[in-house]
Amino acid sequence: MTKKRTYLDCNASVPLRREARAAMLTVLDVAGNPSSVHAEGRHARAVVEAAREQIALLLNANPSEVIFTGGATEANNWVLAAGWNAIAVAGIEHDSVTAPVSASGAERIELSVSTNGVAQLDGLSEALAASAEASKRTLLTLMMANNETGVIQPVAEAAALAREHGVMVHTDAVQAPGRIPVDFAALGLDALSLSSHKLGGPRGVGALVVRDGVELPALIKGGGQERRRRGGTENISGIAGFGAAAEAVANEQDATQHMAKLRDRLEDGVRRATPAAVIIGKDAPRLANTAYIAVPGKLAETLVIKLDLEGIAVSAGAACSSGKVGSSHVLEAMKLGSEIARSAVRVSLGPQTHDDDIAAFLAAWEMVAGGAALAA
Repeated sequence: MTKKRTYLDCNASVPLRREARAAMLTVLDVAGNPSSVHAEGRHARAVVEAAREQIALLLNANPSEVIFTGGATEANNWVLAAGWNAIAVAGIEHDSVTAPVSASGAERIELSVSTNGVAQLDGLSEALAASAEASKRTLLTLMMANNETGVIQPVAEAAALAREHGVMVHTDAVQAPGRIPVDFAALGLDALSLSSHKLGGPRGVGALVVRDGVELPALIKGGGQERRRRGGTENISGIAGFGAAAEAVANEQDATQHMAKLRDRLEDGVRRATPAAVIIGKDAPRLANTAYIAVPGKLAETLVIKLDLEGIAVSAGAACSSGKVGSSHVLEAMKLGSEIARSAVRVSLGPQTHDDDIAAFLAAWEMVAGGAALAA
């Protein structure tokens, strides 16, 4: 008999929602190109624009501000390659931010990070003022919530400081919708990156939300699609699934409270089984679905593999580096030490997570990390 799998890696990818699947199946046979003016083309265009409205509603943005992309990595790279002279950034950002920042050649304004994983804004206003005084084209990029620790970042406060100095503000909001409120307009953002599959939509589609009036160089030239910013025929089925997932998230009422209860139960069980365990970021505001657990003296790789053999899917940090399992640059930026960084395992819940999933995880955890296993 095949062992039942328990999937607790939703910060990597949320299982496809039934609403998204249904929307995709509905449009798979749509024949028209959204750029065509005949009835079939108009039908295809209506699918794309309906999804654009669904995503805008989730984020309190204008539909005209939503530009479809192949995912948040593409969206992040697009913003960061826009010819900045200086970029303010923290070391806890996803690789799809830190790598293009390094490749940009821009001066790096480094935000320090607390041991709880919160980007610190001390000195940011002065640094941005100096950059503005030197007439440098400057970007501030700060993720809304960290993909590894789940720690929520002070985006609103950072954006307010940036606006005082005429600095453009971007956030990687991949982990936020459905877990914390996201209000693009109220936050005063210029750009926001999003991925469909983090909401329970299909993979390979995302969005860059760009405030009306903000100009970015076209990402892909050659067509009039996406207001001439990203040429190429739209991925209609992917976009339809993305929109349906966004609408489902917007309509969920108590998902966050439910996940918080399950996460707290999981962490309590981990501490009972392994008193030496460290819950990373526990004293900072966190996403309700994320538990980042380190057991000093244990290797994260070993824990992840042993849990997998017991039917439990978790990860060691981010899942976007060609399947690597190793120490985390996020934990290094938090200066928690190599022992913690080498032993941290991320457990992330989703809308499909139930009590029996937590029970299955705790049973497996006690087997592979608790009691006698700790002394091994």
